[in-house]
Amino acid sequence: MDAQKLYLFLISLIIAAVLTPPVRRLALRIGAVDRPDSRKVHSRVMPRLGGLAIFLAFVISVLLLMRPLSAASKGLLAGATVIVAVGILDDLFSLSPLVKLAGQIGAAIVAVLFGIRIEFLTNPFDSYIPTGIISVPLTIFWIVGVTNAVNLIDGLDGLAAGVSVLASLTLSLVAATAGRSEVAALALALAGSGVGFLFYNFHPARIFMGDTGSMFLGFTLATLSVAGYLKGAAFLSLVIPVFILAIPILDTLFAIVRRFLNRQPIFKPDKEHLHHKLLSLGLSHRQAVLLIYLLTGIFGATAYFLTRTSTAQTVMVVIGVALVVVVVAAKMGMLAGERQEPEAVHWLEGKDKDKPGVDM
Repeated sequence: MDAQKLYLFLISLIIAAVLTPPVRRLALRIGAVDRPDSRKVHSRVMPRLGGLAIFLAFVISVLLLMRPLSAASKGLLAGATVIVAVGILDDLFSLSPLVKLAGQIGAAIVAVLFGIRIEFLTNPFDSYIPTGIISVPLTIFWIVGVTNAVNLIDGLDGLAAGVSVLASLTLSLVAATAGRSEVAALALALAGSGVGFLFYNFHPARIFMGDTGSMFLGFTLATLSVAGYLKGAAFLSLVIPVFILAIPILDTLFAIVRRFLNRQPIFKPDKEHLHHKLLSLGLSHRQAVLLIYLLTGIFGATAYFLTRTSTAQTVMVVIGVALVVVVVAAKMGMLAGERQEPEAVHWLEGKDKDKPGVDM
């Protein structure tokens, strides 16, 4: 790690740690709070909007220490500003799912306009499949999907922030290995911002990141993964980002399958996510979070390992991991969940205030 990257990490960490307390006071003053209900783990009114401190720490450290910025980096910052604005409005006024989805798409479009695009896909035989006219919608789908996937896991103190930090560190390492030093530096700045916020967000939390934070982290991770590795030259270009973001992506996929099988609205919240299952098994709040950190670390280590394997070995690992994940998820009840009678609710109804955003 060179000096600039280390400074980025440390400066963003310090700024986030310094800004979080005043942001907490601001959230309480303007009424950006999360109130407990039957679905939530916390039992008292909590300030949210903590993501604003993460965002400001990231932007300030990048603008101070990274010049000149590439077009892609400028697009990331512009799109992140849009997504944070949407998050702030939701933390204050509880926007409808459709409005938030529109905001997420708008932020993704901003990134695309600055050249952040999935320009081709690769297959196990190392040949290229140009995305052509689907490049833009495919990139938007990826960014919006990961944004909501990270939003989805924001259900326990320190969970989304910690998982995002680990994913950022892995992404930085992989990007550096691929020769994309700017992406590696940006990922380290994001990791530092998350660590600074975790001082106040790890259990027992004193502030939540809210939609502002979960959507910012998801958007930034998704955008960095496109800029950092999806333009690689092997089957890994598709596999690596999925492994780095495996926990939020898998939790989202299982939620979709579960609600489809139970004939429930796709966006209807439930208590069958991974963190809920771990709590139901008797783990404490901290134990559940730390176990998910461990799983994220294992997936991240696997992602880095795959950068050094052959295509055939990569395919074998992917198939093996997929089988294990599906079996474990089925055993834990994450695919079927508790059978419920279908409700006369539109598929976009059902707002999960525990995880603000377009709930999956």
